[in-house]
Amino acid sequence: MGSVLGDLLPIAVGVAISPIPIVAAILMILSARARGAGLGFAGGWVVGIAVVTVVVTLLAGPLGGSPYREPGAAGSWVKIVLGILLLALAAVQWWHREDTEVPAWMRAVDDLTAERAAGLGVLLSAVNPKNLLLCLSAGVVIGSSGTGGGGQVVAIVVFTLLSASTVLAVILGYIVAADRLRVPLGRLRDWLQDNNHIVLAIVLLLMGVVVLGKGIGGL
Repeated sequence: MGSVLGDLLPIAVGVAISPIPIVAAILMILSARARGAGLGFAGGWVVGIAVVTVVVTLLAGPLGGSPYREPGAAGSWVKIVLGILLLALAAVQWWHREDTEVPAWMRAVDDLTAERAAGLGVLLSAVNPKNLLLCLSAGVVIGSSGTGGGGQVVAIVVFTLLSASTVLAVILGYIVAADRLRVPLGRLRDWLQDNNHIVLAIVLLLMGVVVLGKGIGGL
């Protein structure tokens, strides 16, 4: 169990420090419907991460061993493929590092209701390719580990909470101290928007190396 959580930790950190959801969360709490949109987005973000991780964990079960034997080689090859995809995506992000244009959905945040914000949270966590690959990697790690059902549930909960920690911190921080956080969060938003591709490239590079290394090490 400890080794599984150790393998999940860098992936969860990669999801947590991804700039897009952090920027989105900040935009939500600076919008006209701050509280409703912020809570909706946070809920959708958590649900999206959890659902993808659970589904992939269940599908990856046959790739691993039982609690009494080592995981199979198939799971290692899946990790190798995911690692290569993450590295390729990192290269794409680095190639577009000079692009600082704000996406259209960010400009429309002021009009989002709580329900639409929740939907956006699900889309960014479960459908966005960058985040999806990281959640897929986590699901494969858990599902192919040979850990029992109870251990897998604990691993999924821990991964989901760690992955969502930055978004939850922004939303809860606003609820507790909105006036004090408004200016520093605005500065953080501007910096992340300007350096979005660079930050993502670094995150994806590190996660790709970690996942690829775990896959190669399991052969």
